Amino acid sequence: MVKVTFMGAGSTVFVKNLLGDTMLTPGLHNCSIALYDIDAQRLEESANLLKAVNENCNEGRATIKTYLGVENRKDALRDADFVVNAIQVGLYDPCTITDFKIPKKYGLRQTIADTLGIGGIFRTLRTIPVMESFARDMEEVCPNAWLLNYTNPMAMLTGFMQRYTGVKTVGLCHSVQDCSAHLLKALDMQVDGHVDLIAGINHMGWLLEIRDMQGNDLYPSIRQRAAAKNAGEKHTDMVRYEYINRLGYYCTESSEHNAEYNPFFIKSKYPELIERYNIPLDEYPRRCVEQIAKWDKDREELMAGGKAEHKRSNEYASYIIEAMVTNKPYKIGGNVMNNGLITNLVKDACIEVPCMVDGTGINPIIVGDLPPQLAAMNMTNINPQLLTIEAAVTLKKEHIYHAAMLDPHTASELSIDDIVAMCDDLIEAHGDWLPKYS
Repeated sequence: MVKVTFMGAGSTVFVKNLLGDTMLTPGLHNCSIALYDIDAQRLEESANLLKAVNENCNEGRATIKTYLGVENRKDALRDADFVVNAIQVGLYDPCTITDFKIPKKYGLRQTIADTLGIGGIFRTLRTIPVMESFARDMEEVCPNAWLLNYTNPMAMLTGFMQRYTGVKTVGLCHSVQDCSAHLLKALDMQVDGHVDLIAGINHMGWLLEIRDMQGNDLYPSIRQRAAAKNAGEKHTDMVRYEYINRLGYYCTESSEHNAEYNPFFIKSKYPELIERYNIPLDEYPRRCVEQIAKWDKDREELMAGGKAEHKRSNEYASYIIEAMVTNKPYKIGGNVMNNGLITNLVKDACIEVPCMVDGTGINPIIVGDLPPQLAAMNMTNINPQLLTIEAAVTLKKEHIYHAAMLDPHTASELSIDDIVAMCDDLIEAHGDWLPKYS
């Protein structure tokens, strides 16, 4: 019997999707599921929903147990074959609020702040200690388990686990599998299937090639249509279409994300760019407030009066588990250590490339060189990622400053003195959510 442990099981919708998928997968109907969280109410809500899905869609064949609190964490992990990580350390209140509020005092505006930027840096610093504690428990009680990490900042957290722990780890994101289909639909391009190649880093993976099933290159039409659409009425993907215009290629994650990964779009000196590229500042806090406000309604809809239903989604987790357990090959876009896979990015980078999954594990493919402008864009993000990991490992405050100084958006807006002062303010405000730095 396959055991899957879900860390951060208070993420109820995510639990339903990923573990509902697993229960509906041939060969995994009788799986053992361990739900772990530190919030009793959210843990109970997730368990009730998942039990309803199990009864209504899986003939009650899965075994579901809950584990509350750090004192029960090892029991949740014990003998697991797969561990799904979806934690958010510090939640929206207080930590995300702090990640937005203090930078705003210095004139630094953000959109999402969960991947890079000053918000991404501090989210990493408060999450790595928790994930390291998971790793030490896994090394003891389930040393052969695979960790499927869904928590952001993806590249920094996954990269830390891969470099500094003995846990077999792959990072998984939603953006790769939907990237090409989303682009074609948005540009009204009707094609009967397509083949693509995507590689780079998480949230800035590049659609390097895209062809129809007859082998015709779709990029010339994509470039023409994207330019025409950006020249017309405003829409929600203007930043990425500008990437196509200036860099030649589309990237995986949304425009509201990518607006803050570079020095080009959110600039206090040029406030008109916010309107021109339709950039939603403070988007993530706004989403959080809306989601919290409507959670009671969402919970009732998910439960459907105890008749919760589920259909297998395109999330990677269940397909990875199925491929490893049954040796049925499956291709994913996975976040793995570079080690020469993308030859013009540094070896310690956590990159996102196509990987084949089967009974032997996760096997990434060699991509070779990215176009030089794309590799250069990725490196502007990789540099603060590596420095943030360095800060977490060494507990040296100077590396927090270094990461912030080399973050493209932060450096384009603030002086060095203000960057250091802002980091100090964030460290003080986060208090015990962070370890002590020297």
